[in-house]
Amino acid sequence: MATTRAPDAGRRSDRSRRAIHDAALALVTEEGYRRTTIEGIAARAGVGKQTIYRWWPSKAAVLMDAFLDLAGRTAEESGGAPEPDGAAPSGGSAPGLPDTGDLAADLRTVLRATVDELNNPVLEAVTRALTAEGIVDPKLGAEFVQRLLDPQLALYVTRLRAAQEAGHVRADVDPRIALELLIGPLMHRWLLRTLPLTHAYADEVVDYAVGGLTPRA
Repeated sequence: MATTRAPDAGRRSDRSRRAIHDAALALVTEEGYRRTTIEGIAARAGVGKQTIYRWWPSKAAVLMDAFLDLAGRTAEESGGAPEPDGAAPSGGSAPGLPDTGDLAADLRTVLRATVDELNNPVLEAVTRALTAEGIVDPKLGAEFVQRLLDPQLALYVTRLRAAQEAGHVRADVDPRIALELLIGPLMHRWLLRTLPLTHAYADEVVDYAVGGLTPRA
């Protein structure tokens, strides 16, 4: 007698989660964050809204997980490309910024990747939605920083401290402030759309910043 295989609950849950993620991302892109609802996400994903509430406490939590999942998939599809803020593999298994011994060249690589991520239409709408909502929703903003930004910014701190130890950055430089000199201008131009966000601009930001970070003769 042929045996009947029991349904794989884990695989079904994975499919449902992916469907919910995809539905949330699509609706935010099409309708905007404020007009996106749990009910709409559930209908789009083909699940009951109680399924969503069983896994996430809010719409913001759904979108946050969906965004992190999307960022991971995008990195895999591009062959290990940097995460949304530009972090890239550095030879070992742990993620990190590149360290070739040439700080300016490494930072240009990272900031160019950041430009590509911010200009990626697949990621842009959701990134803008989370960024904008994080400004008016302190709880969401704190979660966005804690779950997405802080782990990535820590990679900049690690790279800049390594540059300090190598004598390429002044010992009195605060790495946390230094990384804001690099990332801040890109985010300002991207958020406000003041001028095009390009690789050339990223290179200039690095040149300006590194000029102020390196030891004085």
